[in-house]
Amino acid sequence: MQLPVQSQSTIFAEPWEAAAGPADLVAIARAAEHAGFAYLAVCDHVAIPRRLAPAMSTVWYDPVATLAHLAAVTERVRLLSHVAIVGLRHPLLSAKQYATLDHLSGGRLILGVGAGHVAEEFEVLGVDFRQRGAVLDEAIDALRAALGPDEFPSHHGKFYDFEGLGQRPRPAQERVPVWVGGSSPAAVRRAALKGDGWLPQGDPRDRLPAQIDRLLRLREDAGVEEPITVGAIAEPLYVGVPGWEVGRRTLSGSPEELAESLRAYGDMGVHQIQVRFRSRSRAELIDQIHAFGAEVAPRLT
Repeated sequence: MQLPVQSQSTIFAEPWEAAAGPADLVAIARAAEHAGFAYLAVCDHVAIPRRLAPAMSTVWYDPVATLAHLAAVTERVRLLSHVAIVGLRHPLLSAKQYATLDHLSGGRLILGVGAGHVAEEFEVLGVDFRQRGAVLDEAIDALRAALGPDEFPSHHGKFYDFEGLGQRPRPAQERVPVWVGGSSPAAVRRAALKGDGWLPQGDPRDRLPAQIDRLLRLREDAGVEEPITVGAIAEPLYVGVPGWEVGRRTLSGSPEELAESLRAYGDMGVHQIQVRFRSRSRAELIDQIHAFGAEVAPRLT
């Protein structure tokens, strides 16, 4: 699940999150782990311009710091950046941060990457916003090298060039999974050719089958034989019959009704779904997490 509190766009944040803080984040992370969730996800934005702040807010926790904090208070659940805008930072800087996170967490990192969409973030950091797609393509290759087994990684490209510079600690994982986010044609192609996983952004159910078909065809045409983890973001959920207005898009009802609806994602070829629950408080959210883990998740297989 994408964690609340750490990012508070008006598109998805609940009112109670505005006054929430680290203790709430830790309690929710521990509840998700206890309920059997596969991963905790944290977003990435460096700075939000005034023109976007009314919609996006300026509350965006740093993903590396937040995931490292959560790694220390959990034991099993994996830690996903969804998504890191890696083009904003030199790959050796990102590799140092994420390799350390993987090392400290005992190999629980999933590195989700994306191109970004806020021009001002790129401009203030001296990165060409118009080339962000090409930069991300090369950044993935550079990060593969920098997060690999070699203490002295090397990469020679158009945007990044390095060798003979050592970095330890190395990641605990032999290969850190890289999941590519985005649903544009370029993002789907990038995921197909360079990713271990695909994280669609906002694709409704009726669009997913065609997107997945294109992803797999591109991968087959390129001769990539390794399996890819296909993801999806489910509609907002509420386990049970809500006694308050949860919105027309929210899926609610009995555990079996929710499971039946969510199993449709598996029929499309989706391997993992990211969920978000409607809630009016931390306590209600934790209740929803536990109810989903105990009553809905076992019915999904």
